[in-house]
This record gives sequence, C-alpha cells and structure tokens, in this order.
Amino acid sequence: MAEIKDPENTIIIELKDGPVVIELLPDVAPKHSERMKELARAGKYDNVAFHRVIDGFMAQTGDVEHANMEQGWNPRRAGTGGSDLPDLPAEFSGVPHDRGTLGAARSQNPNSANSQFFINFKDNHFLNRQYTVYGRVIAGMEHVDKIQRGEPPMNPDRMISVKVAADA
Repeated sequence: MAEIKDPENTIIIELKDGPVVIELLPDVAPKHSERMKELARAGKYDNVAFHRVIDGFMAQTGDVEHANMEQGWNPRRAGTGGSDLPDLPAEFSGVPHDRGTLGAARSQNPNSANSQFFINFKDNHFLNRQYTVYGRVIAGMEHVDKIQRGEPPMNPDRMISVKVAADA
C-alpha cells in the first residue's frame, strides 16, 4: 500500500483484486472532494457497479441510485442517476486527465456532476478543463486495469467498499 500523507483526504476503494488508494485534491476541487468523502462515509458507494468501462479510456462508477448491486443491478438505468444530494458546480482546473486521475462524470451540463466518477486508464487530455479532476490513484492501479469492460459489462465489477482512510 502507498504511504498515506493525509488520511482525511485519502479514499480506499476495495475491488475484487485488491485495494485502490486515491489521493483527493481538495485544494483543486474542494466541493467534489468533500462529496466523495460524504458519500463514502454514508456507505453509499459500497457495492456500486462499474457500469461503463471502455478499454483504453476509463472505468466509470458511482451511480448510487441505479448501480447498487444489493438494490438490484439495473443495466438500463445505470449511469443515469446520482445521489439525493444537489448537483455540484464545475471545478475545472489545469490538472490534466492523466492515467489514474479521478474525474467527475456529468451530463452535457458542466454543473451536473453529483456522485458518479471515472478513473482514466490512460492520459485523456482531450477531457482537460471540461471535466473536474479531483483525485489520483496512488496505489492499486493494476487492480483498476482488471475491471470488467463493457457499456454496461455483462457481469460488472463493483466497489466492494469505499472508505476514507482516516476512518479505516
């Protein structure tokens, strides 16, 4: 596991192949970082599927409304919902969408991000300044690379648990 410098701003996502450690960037995107911690602490991300996983691009998850495996995986609705919290304003920055960065998924409206996020499999600089970057994988990217591909995947991988390191 990686050295955790700031446990309050570090997320640990447990995947089937092992833990993924994400360093949040509260100085770059404070509202998005806070939202991820709030949903993680409420257990909202636990058992949520990766509903859109495109090889050579990214793995998307976080639809706490439609992609929770225990509430019944609904592949037709997964990716269309968020949380019961209000949408977030865009927090675009100069941080590039490099391999392992965490980006906020949204609709066409730049201020529509809520709970969904994606992890970039490679550098996706065409997304720069169009999607909020609010974290980066500091350990466990090899586990992200093994996530089942598909839009949606037939048997989607899921986030077994998502915790703030300070609480783990």
